[in-house]
Order: sequence, then structure tokens, then C-alpha cells
Amino acid sequence: MNVNQSVPPVPPFGQPQPIYPGYHQSSYGGQSGSTAPAIPYGAYNGPVPGYQQTPPQGMSRAPPSSGAPPASTAQAPCGQAAYGQFGQGDVQNGPSSTVQMQRLPGSQPFGSPLAPVGNQPPVLQPYGPPPTSAQVATQLSGMQISGAVAPAPPSSGLGFGPPTSLASASGSFPNSGLYGSYPQGQAPPLSQAQGHPGIQTPQRSAPSQASSFTPPASGGPRLPSMTGPLLPGQSFGGPSVSQPNHVSSPPQALPPGTQMTGPLGPLPPMHSPQQPGYQPQQNGSFGPARGPQSNYGGPYPAAPTFGSQPGPPQPLPPKRLDPDAIPSPIQVIEDDRNNRGTEPFVTGVRGQVPPLVTTNFLVKDQGNASPRYIRCTSYNIPCTSDMAKQAQVPLAAVIKPLARLPPEEASPYVVDHGESGPLRCNRCKAYMCPFMQFIEGGRRFQCCFCSCINDVPPQYFQHLDHTGKRVDAYDRPELSLGSYEFLATVDYCKNNKFPSPPAFIFMIDVSYNAIRTGLVRLLCEELKSLLDFLPREGGAEESAIRVGFVTYNKVLHFYNVKSSLAQPQMMVVSDVADMFVPLLDGFLVNVNESRAVITSLLDQIPEMFADTRETETVFVPVIQAGMEALKAAECAGKLFLFHTSLPIAEAPGKLKNRDDRKLINTDKEKVENDQERFLSDLRRDVQKVVGFDAVMRVRTSTGIRAVDFFGAFYMSNTTDVELAGLDGDKTVTVEFKHDDRLNEESGALLQCALLYTSCAGQRRLRIHNLALNCCTQLADLYRNCETDTLINYMAKFAYRGVLNSPVKAVRDTLITQCAQILACYRKNCASPSSAGQLILPECMKLLPVYLNCVLKSDVLQPGAEVTTDDRAYVRQLVTSMDVTETNVFFYPRLLPLTKSPVESTTEPPAVRASEERLSNGDIYLLENGLNLFLWVGASVQQGVVQSLFSVSSFSQITSGLSVLPVLDNPLSKKVRGLIDSLRAQRSRYMKLTVVKQEDKMEMLFKHFLVEDKSLSGGASYVDFLCHMHKEIRQLLS
Repeated sequence: MNVNQSVPPVPPFGQPQPIYPGYHQSSYGGQSGSTAPAIPYGAYNGPVPGYQQTPPQGMSRAPPSSGAPPASTAQAPCGQAAYGQFGQGDVQNGPSSTVQMQRLPGSQPFGSPLAPVGNQPPVLQPYGPPPTSAQVATQLSGMQISGAVAPAPPSSGLGFGPPTSLASASGSFPNSGLYGSYPQGQAPPLSQAQGHPGIQTPQRSAPSQASSFTPPASGGPRLPSMTGPLLPGQSFGGPSVSQPNHVSSPPQALPPGTQMTGPLGPLPPMHSPQQPGYQPQQNGSFGPARGPQSNYGGPYPAAPTFGSQPGPPQPLPPKRLDPDAIPSPIQVIEDDRNNRGTEPFVTGVRGQVPPLVTTNFLVKDQGNASPRYIRCTSYNIPCTSDMAKQAQVPLAAVIKPLARLPPEEASPYVVDHGESGPLRCNRCKAYMCPFMQFIEGGRRFQCCFCSCINDVPPQYFQHLDHTGKRVDAYDRPELSLGSYEFLATVDYCKNNKFPSPPAFIFMIDVSYNAIRTGLVRLLCEELKSLLDFLPREGGAEESAIRVGFVTYNKVLHFYNVKSSLAQPQMMVVSDVADMFVPLLDGFLVNVNESRAVITSLLDQIPEMFADTRETETVFVPVIQAGMEALKAAECAGKLFLFHTSLPIAEAPGKLKNRDDRKLINTDKEKVENDQERFLSDLRRDVQKVVGFDAVMRVRTSTGIRAVDFFGAFYMSNTTDVELAGLDGDKTVTVEFKHDDRLNEESGALLQCALLYTSCAGQRRLRIHNLALNCCTQLADLYRNCETDTLINYMAKFAYRGVLNSPVKAVRDTLITQCAQILACYRKNCASPSSAGQLILPECMKLLPVYLNCVLKSDVLQPGAEVTTDDRAYVRQLVTSMDVTETNVFFYPRLLPLTKSPVESTTEPPAVRASEERLSNGDIYLLENGLNLFLWVGASVQQGVVQSLFSVSSFSQITSGLSVLPVLDNPLSKKVRGLIDSLRAQRSRYMKLTVVKQEDKMEMLFKHFLVEDKSLSGGASYVDFLCHMHKEIRQLLS
């Protein structure tokens, strides 16, 4: 909003509107009266401004009074402050005396017009031309203050003063009087002070909580916001700025007899910063100046009190604003852990938003699937497609059907309905679930998905109780739980035949490169012991999985390891263009029966090929051979390929070397010592439980339908997701669209059904059900969103988009969608406030920082050193990641190691991923689910270096070290224990890299400090937030 325009008529303050309690009204008709200029509120629950260090550039002004102005300038008595006794951010309300308001600095963005009185149309009157410097000087010299302010009574109720929490990081409502006033001496009820996303408020369409902070137009600190005097009998309607989590402060009366008068001059000119509404600081951060906080310095020294006579205008010092004024992921994660990590999450209530993925919590299944299985972008979805289009919030679910559960939670119960199989709806084929409605005394049931009425088979009949529920509801998992399994009948099997147990086929490259690097010997040794840990069902004594072995270079060697043989037999297939399997009997065997023959084979393979000179390999024929072997055995299974070099031999799937030939045999090409990572990932892959030959279908209640799927799978039609193998780490992301109007009463239902073969060869159906709320108010949608899931969906959407569209177009689409989501909230749910203020929904205040991380990722903004293969690998990886993995992948965790006491067993609290947070006297651990870095500052104490690395000084530490020495001291044990616990939390082994400050490896480490500018041109968090603010303002204007 431009300030260089003529002064609008000044509105009276504080008159609550009859319709919206607590709103300040404006009058636009130019009525005269005892009025004061409108001043936009400061950011609620945002940073509390410190006192002005130098006099403001603007002008203190009061309304014109009917009498002539006094001839002389009256000053407050010596040593007595006009406003000085009020705490920061306090609001003063007094009787009908006129209070002089302090004018904001001229460069400050101004508030949007307030709601008009009665039926008057809100007519905006343009401002006049900017004043000259002479006019400003005249204004300053013409300031008149008469009367002195008596000390106010001490405020009772809540204490005032600066908040100690991270200001903008804790949620707050948009700028409006949500609650009206509380009686003096009485604190507001706690339910409204908690700041939970579910609070209903009496205003408009019940706006959800918001975080707001104002990007200042110039570097100067911002004045505290104040309201003008209330007329007699009016209530105070606007929370005080100083209260954390938007708690309204009790009103304070201003003593009678206080008068401040002065000429009303034109507005001071507005600076023209580089971007509307803010001016980037040296470190790129912005936000209002803050009062003292824990761990930060105090307010500005020698702050003059408001109302004292200003001296000559002085230039404002360049202000380096506190980066803590913008939402912090660390603070949000910490708050959620404290608020929601102690109680179990009970799934009985429809449309509950679960705790964040970063919070450790227990789940009690009471009718809806655990968030470990399904997470949604919003748990309250719009009733109409028009509303969904307006908000632009994608409606999606990230489904992990076979997710691993913590030991304290029970695995889904297995229900066996015998030969009749699971009970289903005749029309839509949905499976029996807790939301089905039994009618006619229990003889029929109405489907909750398609409303079809079905008969209950006699063997399933049960009477209903007085509430219409079956009396056996709590004895049957499918009637009381959100997740359960059915044993499938033969009708659910291929060719109407129960499946054979699955098989694992190990296919080993034995070319010169694989033998020379020692991979073949290492692998054969490991497999001898690893075959004892094949996945098994429940309490089975041994695994039902059978194994087979193939070696290859330019040709393939199949091995017969039948238990009756004394030695394994080799059969060679050299016709790689037309692949076939030379033997059936003896190729896939039970490990325990053929153990002696298998051990003999694994001993012989490294010796057999020790003198090979064959450098060329094939690849596609190997996969074809594995598939043919599984087909011939009529079983599902998994191929383990151990391949070391580009397949350049003449065969299907031959590849050309597309990287620079000069790099061969240089440092980049040398084989890394990745033995530990390789073996750890292999052990995990062989041992994890897998569902084979799986088909998944997602059914929805009337009104929405699944329209798009993301993940690593195959689809032969528009509804069935087919997966050869599905483990506990893989997810399928499903997007929904409206095809009809939804009903607020009945909500929306999802049912995910996965048909798969277990490791024991049993055909099963795993069912997950989830009920969501539906809303007609946008505020309810924004109050029930899950940002981590939203980012997971947006990343997958973008990563698929780069296959068909230019990267720039994909990036622009993401930015536009994010701006539309936030602009829609600002327009429809937040209260009117200054356009210079950025207001974010409480549930989405981390959307900008996380989205910026996605935009800066290697897939969407690769640096020069990122190869095409690296990008393809990351793109494929993210496609099937769950919400926990994408959260830490895009915003890595940075843990300081020497700040917490050595004896502490808990994980140290994380800090924000920015170079500013690194202290060169400390050691930090950074992890993103794939990599683990130990960053050592140049000034670390010698004792710490000795305890961790067993060397006497920083210069002797080996950069790039991947294993810490095992030393018998508390610090070494603590750091190694922490590394082990981080690795245990992730689905892949994270290789450690030690990085020294100022070392060449540090560039790689800094790539993961995602709040800073990236070398490939990615914006810093602050710059991106400024950009988003600009985009939102453009959309709103």
C-alpha cells in the first residue's frame, strides 16, 4: 500500500462492531471528532519491538481540536516520561481524553483500511503529495505536548514484558481483537492461551491461528503498536503484542487529565526499498526488532521514552535484524514434542491431525489407521471442488501399507473368515470396516462408501445393541480397528492356485573389476552367515524363502545346489540375446537342506574367477534370467544384483560411457572404502519383511476419488497399483479430487486394500481405513493441514514433472501454488492488517522454508558437480520416501555435540541448518537420512580433539575420515553411541564423513545448510520468504 498519498479522514478507534465482536471500526465519511490516526498492529506474538534508539523519522500528531492550538510548546516536567511507565507492547485505554499517538517511521508499511461503521461504503481516499524536508522540519519543531502523565496503577493479571520464547516461531492469530477484553485482574481462560490449532474463535469464519511478522521497510526498529482511547462503555478489542501465543492482556486505564495536542501535518515520504514492504539486511534476515530473550542480548541501550521531546532528526543506524524473527523448524518440532509427545495418539476421533513425524508418540488404534500407515495433507477437506480450487491445497495421502511399528504397538490382527472369505460390499467391493452401518436388527448393512444395502451372511449375523452397534463389535478387529488383515481365499490367487513360497536369487558380477576390488570375496563371506537371517513369518523356526545363485560377466553361470549333490554344478548360458534358464530342479533350494553345498559354492566362487581377465559385463540379460527363473518356479521373489561397472558388452541393454573420459583413474574414480555401508545395507535388505506380488487399491466414499499415484510401481489400469515387492520403507502417494459435493455430517472415508503374498507364501489382504472431516469454511481447512505431508507430495509431484517439463517451469509451478495457498489464507481467513505484514497459517508457517529446500535440491537446482546419474538416483529415491524421510532429507538435522553434558544420554537439541549457527569452538553432527557429517570447528578445545580422534591438535585430524577411533572415554562413547542411534532410525546406512572447518570438504557440508544461499544459486530462507511475500502481495492486489 503506497503511503505517498493524501491523508484519509481519521477513523475513531475501538468501537466494536455489532456483527464482529472486537473489531475496530473505521469511519470514512470525514466526520470530525476526538480521533487519532490508525496505527497498524505489530506482529502478534511476534517479536516485541525494543524502544526507539533515535527519534522516529515521522511526526507525532494528534487530531485537530476545536479550539486554537496553544502558543507555546509545553514539555513534560523534567525527568517525567509521558509514556515511559508502560511496558513494551502494552495497550492503554482511558476515558474520553484524547491521547497523542506516536507516529510510525515514514518508511513503515501501513495497515489496510479497517472495517467501516454501519452501512457506509469503505471508500479509500488517495493520499496527497509527499511533504518536503522543510515541511517535516516544521512538523518536528511544531510538536506540542501539554499535561503530564501520572504513573499508572500496576497491571494485575498477566505480567507484561518481552516474551522469552522464539517470537514468531510460536503461533499467533492474525491482527484483530479475537477475544475482547478480560476483567482487570483476571487472566484469560487457558484454553484460548494454549495456541493449539483447533481453537474455534468467534470471529468471521473462525480464523485459524496464524504467525505474523512484518518485514520492515527500512532497517529501523518498529514502534510498539497501540490503540487509541476508547469511548466510555466500550471494551478493549485487540490482544497486546507482548503476550506469547496470543493471550489478550487486561486493559489499563489512563489517568484523566492527560492531553496531547499538536498540528496535523501530511504524512512523511516513504522510502522506496528494493522490494515492496521490506529491505534485505546485511545477513538477509528481516522482522521487527525484538525485546530481550534467553540467550540474546537485551533491548537497545538508553532508549528514550515515548512522548519525550525529540531532538533534531538523526539517520537510523544500519540495523542487523534478528533471524529468529522468522518461523523456525527447530522451534516448531520442539514445541510439538513437548505438547504431544507425552500422551498416546488415540485414533478414535474423526479428522484428528496427528503429531509431527519428528515427535515420538504411541498410537492406540480405535477405528482409524495409525499415522504410521497413512498421513494426509489435510484432515479436514473442502466440501466442494470450487473451495478446493480456491485454496489450492492438494488433497493427498501418503500411504505406507506395510510400515514397521515400534515394539510397544501390536501388528495388525489377522482375521480368517474361512472359505467364504472377507465380507465385502456387493457394489463397490469395499471390505467390512468400522464405518459400515448395520440395519434391520443386524440382518443387513449399508456400505459407508457407496450407500448400497447388502445382506449379512447367516454365519456373520449378530444382534445389535441399543445404539445400533453389533454386540460383538469389539471382538472383531474389522469392526473396531482402523488396520487389520484378512486371510485371502483361493479366489484372490493367480490361476486360482495358492502361491509357492517366494525366492531370493543372488546374481554376482565376477568381471575383472569386481574381483580386483575384493567385492566378490567380501560378498561370498557375508552371504554364508546372512542366509541364516532370511525373513520368517511370526514364530516360524526357519524361513520359507528359497535361494538361488548366478554369476556373470559376458556370459551367465547358473548353479545347481541340490542337497543330494556333493559339489555344486555350474551351467553356462552364452546366448545372452535369447536368455533361458538351463535348469529347474536344484536351482532354487531351501537353505537348511542345502547348506553344505551352498557353503562349498560360496567358498569356490572367488577362487574360480581369481585369474579372470574379462572386463566387459552384461546387465539386461541378467535381469531377464532372474525373471525367467521365478516364472519357471511359479513363485514371486526378489533379485539381488551385485554389479560393478558399466555394461558395455554386446548384448541387450548395452550402455555407452557418457562421463568425461579424462576422469578415469583419477580421485573421482578410485573405489571408496564403502565396505561397512555396503554390508549394512545388504543385511537390512535381506532381512526385511517384504510383501510379494502385491496389488493395492484405494477406495473412497462418494464425492472424492483417487486420480493420481506417485511411487515405484506399475499400473495396467487407472485404479490398481501393482508392486512386485513392497517392504516396510516404501510408500505410495495418492492424490484425490472432488467428483461431487461432500457432506459435513458424514465426512469422507478412505480405504486402502493391499493384496500380497507374505514371506511364508500366504496370500493376505491388509486393510487400512481413515475417516476425514469435511468443511465449508476455509479456516477449518487451514487449521487441519500437515505441512510435512504437503511437502512430501509437492516434492514427488515436482520430481515427476522434471521428466516432461523444463526445470524452471516445474519450479515456478511450485512457487505459484505455494503463494496461492498462502494468499487464499490471507484473503479469506486472516483479519485485515497491514499489507507489509506476512501472515502464515499456524499449521503452514514452515511451508516457505521447506518448499525452498525442495526448490534448492539437486533434482530441481543441480550444481555443476551433480551428475545426471546422481540426479536420477535422488529422484527415484524420493519417489517412494515416506514423510519422515522427506522431512529430514530436505531439512537436515544439525546437532551440536559439546553443548550438552557428556553424561547426558538424550539426543542433543538440534539447531537451525545455517552457517550462522556454527561456532568454531564446537563439533556438530549433520544427518539427512543418506549422509552423516561430523563438522569440527578450528578452535575446538584440545581435550575434545584428543578424546574423539586420539590426536593432539586440530591440524592432525584426517579430513574425510569415515570411522571414529574406538576410545575408552565418555565423550567418544557418547558421540559413537549417538551416531549408531541415528543410523538405527533411518532405512539406509549413513556413511560418516569428518569435515574440518576451512577444509575443501567443507563445501560439500555447507550444501546441506539449507537456510543459507546455495552455490548452485538457491535462495536463502530469508530471501525466499521475502520473495513469497512479494508473490502473495501481487496475488492479493
